[in-house]
Amino acid sequence: MRRVCVFAGSAAGARPEYVAAAAVLGQEIAARGLGLVYGGGGVGLMGAVSAAAQNAGAEVIGIIPHGLVAREAGAKQLKDMRVVRSMHERKALMAELSDGFIVLPGGYGSLEEAVETLTWLQLGIQRKGIVFVDTLGYWQQLMGSLDHMVAEGFVRAEMRAAAMLARDGAAALDALARYTPPDVPRWLNPGEA
Repeated sequence: MRRVCVFAGSAAGARPEYVAAAAVLGQEIAARGLGLVYGGGGVGLMGAVSAAAQNAGAEVIGIIPHGLVAREAGAKQLKDMRVVRSMHERKALMAELSDGFIVLPGGYGSLEEAVETLTWLQLGIQRKGIVFVDTLGYWQQLMGSLDHMVAEGFVRAEMRAAAMLARDGAAALDALARYTPPDVPRWLNPGEA
């Protein structure tokens, strides 16, 4: 693993532990000699993880659609900021440049990115692991919803296991290092995804 993609909120959240956990993840990424790929924002948890990683010496690649650069307060201190045309292009490039995914607490955008990543895994479009960092139990209700999807026959158990949960950033990086993808056929050919 060379780079990890982090999905994270552009808000700081209601409690300081969220920002602290994001900063610790950024430091841990750097300590392990990894690079960070993320959404390019300079605020909220995105800003905290990227600033901590960069300050600790990690390669940091920000990817942001041109329409969000001003609105999302794009991180101006980044050496490698890639401005793309659309959210779809952003997510595709994030996936291409990374070897695994970590999801910090966030809102609709972080959740959408995580679910799309799981969908791409299920369809065989990508075979990279995804781990949710459960700061203050943030993802517990989502995990319950995923379990309900399995119980009701909408998600296969092996695909439910692909949505890994970790207590902190170090445990999330450990989980990615141990990850073995499920054996699923590729449902879509290149260019169809």
